[in-house]
Amino acid sequence: MIEFTDIKIAVDFDGTIVEHEYPKIGKEKLFAFQTLKELEKMGAKLILWTFRTGKELDEAVQFCRKNGIEFYAVNKNYPEEVFNETVSRKVNADIFIDDKNVGGFPGWSEIWQILNPYDLQQKEAEQKLTSTGRIILKRLFGRKSGTNEV
Repeated sequence: MIEFTDIKIAVDFDGTIVEHEYPKIGKEKLFAFQTLKELEKMGAKLILWTFRTGKELDEAVQFCRKNGIEFYAVNKNYPEEVFNETVSRKVNADIFIDDKNVGGFPGWSEIWQILNPYDLQQKEAEQKLTSTGRIILKRLFGRKSGTNEV
């Protein structure tokens, strides 16, 4: 499992967080905000990394804010960075989530599975096995000596 503390994740907007409707804001992609919120809770620093500028960028940031996501930075490496022509607009991130990946955007469920390979069902199964093992051990060794219980 990836340790997300201080990991920077650059996330595209159009086609990734929302459906392509540029310059309008499209419909939210299924599980987009839930996944981003969980990544934030795990310590990831989210960077909005988009082609949008000006009014369209402000609208995208507000849309995300309204849906519970406050980005660490927007089209920057860190919040205080000032853009100028001598600095590349490419952000320095550890992970990039974009619909223009080779093979296209797999969807937020798949992104979650890629970043968290131990899915919830596996963890639940492991917990059940552990608790079942404890019950069996209690049955075997938890009896009082001298009783004939079966």
